[in-house]
Amino acid sequence: MSASYLNIPVNQIVALINWTYFYKAWNLTGKFSPEKEEAKLRIKADANNLLEKIVNDNLLKINAFVGIFPTCADGENIFIFTEKENLKLPVLRQQNPSEDGFCYCLSDFLKEKDDEIGVFAVSVQGAEQLAENFENSDDGFNAILTKTLADRLVEAAAEWLHFKVRTEIWKYYENEIFDPQRLLKNDFQGIRPAVGYPSLPDQSIIFDLDKIINFNKLGVQLTENGAMSPNSSVCGLYFSHRKSKYFMVGKIDETQLADYAARRGKTVEQMRKWLIANL
Repeated sequence: MSASYLNIPVNQIVALINWTYFYKAWNLTGKFSPEKEEAKLRIKADANNLLEKIVNDNLLKINAFVGIFPTCADGENIFIFTEKENLKLPVLRQQNPSEDGFCYCLSDFLKEKDDEIGVFAVSVQGAEQLAENFENSDDGFNAILTKTLADRLVEAAAEWLHFKVRTEIWKYYENEIFDPQRLLKNDFQGIRPAVGYPSLPDQSIIFDLDKIINFNKLGVQLTENGAMSPNSSVCGLYFSHRKSKYFMVGKIDETQLADYAARRGKTVEQMRKWLIANL
């Protein structure tokens, strides 16, 4: 069992920025055109100039938490054992099979006893203030650029941290070589499903993970809807199983909703609120 808080230097993660999603935020993806390609070159140059300023002037901080804990799976429930909290984390199973014909659930990637699981959170601190400073200087362009870069930086930091977990912290894949292109293609063992994403769609789980993470220590506040503030923040779970894969839970029926609500210790109507997109 191990758990720690750390600060991730911005200059260490720049190579892991996924520029495709950055361009998408600026509506510069899709059908090729010379004008679009020229615009992409300009916006990337502007972004790199801002990144250089962020690094040189230490304008943003990236705070993180990572913990590796004993765990086990019991059906479609995950149990996480820590020194201060034994957490039951119910999860959902696909009702429509994946392409391989199997209906996945995250608990499938854990043993029934004597296994380990990771919990992580990453947050970019200072982006809102930096954007506000630009706005106050009538520089709306760099204000928006700051926000879109912060979104990419938190994902890059999460990717970097996952690499460190595999090779240095959890050490289940110690010989892996740092290769940004391979990492951006998810070409490695293990997954890091985030709360609210397709395989872990119940956003209310974040309040349970707060008992382990303590978001306040990261400078993160949770809204009543489970959103993280600052917005450029992410948290989730690490699975090391060699066959673990990302999947989309998709639509569930009323029977599974009722079963899940019972396992969460909530009413069906309470859980309907959190899973409306999956019903």
